Amino acid sequence: MEIKAPKGIMDILPPESSKWREVAGKGTALLRSYGYREIMLPVMEYTEVFARGIGQGTDIVQKEMFTFEDKGGRSLTLRPEATAGVARAFVQHHMDKAGLPVKLYYQGPMFRHERPQAGRYRQFRQLGIELIGSPHPSADAEVILVCSEFFSLLGIGTDLVINSVGDAACRPGYIEALKEYLAQNKASLCRDCRRRAVENPLRVLDCKVEGCAGIIAGAPGLEGFLCEACREHYREVIALLEAASVAFRMDGRLVRGLDYYTRTVFEFQDPKAGGQNAIAAGGRYDDLIGELGGKPTPATGFSIGMERVMLAGPRLEPGEDAGIYIMAIGDEARSKAFLAAYELRKAGIRVDLDHLLRSPKAQMREADRGGFALSVIIGEDEMAGGYYTLREMLEGSQERVEESDLVETVIRHLERWMPTRGV
Repeated sequence: MEIKAPKGIMDILPPESSKWREVAGKGTALLRSYGYREIMLPVMEYTEVFARGIGQGTDIVQKEMFTFEDKGGRSLTLRPEATAGVARAFVQHHMDKAGLPVKLYYQGPMFRHERPQAGRYRQFRQLGIELIGSPHPSADAEVILVCSEFFSLLGIGTDLVINSVGDAACRPGYIEALKEYLAQNKASLCRDCRRRAVENPLRVLDCKVEGCAGIIAGAPGLEGFLCEACREHYREVIALLEAASVAFRMDGRLVRGLDYYTRTVFEFQDPKAGGQNAIAAGGRYDDLIGELGGKPTPATGFSIGMERVMLAGPRLEPGEDAGIYIMAIGDEARSKAFLAAYELRKAGIRVDLDHLLRSPKAQMREADRGGFALSVIIGEDEMAGGYYTLREMLEGSQERVEESDLVETVIRHLERWMPTRGV
């Protein structure tokens, strides 16, 4: 029997894993600069957290969740998204008592039973934020701006699409108009959308089936049904984005596949991708915390699909993880190499050395394979003279370095490779 990962769940191997770590590091540094602090959530919740929060009529709840019973008969679900879990934690731990707004970020794996394809897996990774406690348009604009800066930081071109889905005061009128339109075009809808048209007509607008595209394009837009309060909120969000020079396109048919959204919704789309082009998405969810048993509290946020970010080809700095390889020639030199590696690692430098008693030529190949910018050579001459030979791997140049100066000299050389962050 061949043992391999389950369908739709992928391994991320080195050196690709280093790129993932770098992208996540850049993202979390950006989020912290905006005042967001990390929340670490469990990967499973009681199923009602998602059923009540996301919505019984959504595809996620009806078809995509990994749900099972524990030994006590309680239904548990691997998290398909993080916002409902953040809202549950906010309510459970009375996080509002420390003062509002509460600004949180999260990262980690999510799980949905979907058909695997490029950028879509059954275990996938997200990075996201939640700004809880502010009803004001500036909160919406901030989370959109943060997301825009993330993609700019990585050199990824995206199209921002934005809409308002209204609230409980004005959305029912739109839903009735949409129901009537969909009923008139029922024969042209896919099987899932025929069901959605009755149970949850807004979900039809989020359908990615090609045959439904024409019907969706002709559907009435939400903007004509917004109440004055929602309309004014939307205008202010747009004005703030324009003031910040954030380019966007308004789309009155944009909705999200989750029932908890109110007012502002948005997507960052990869123009080079196909039908599954949303690389990040989010919006406002003023009713979710109340729905989960807390005091009604406004909130907004987004999530970024990390698999889709990596497919988009983020721009990463060369030499970000350059490091140094220590080559030992002879048994006596191996002990010295081990201690030199220890000192360099204490200084925060990436270091590796030979553990297989390989020849000098084989060690040099290993240094090349590992992408190291530098190597240190310790042989008989170095042992006798009390120095190291430091080699620039790309240039092939070498210099003698006194043992006491090794760490300082290596740092100086590596700063040429990593000018923005040192080692």
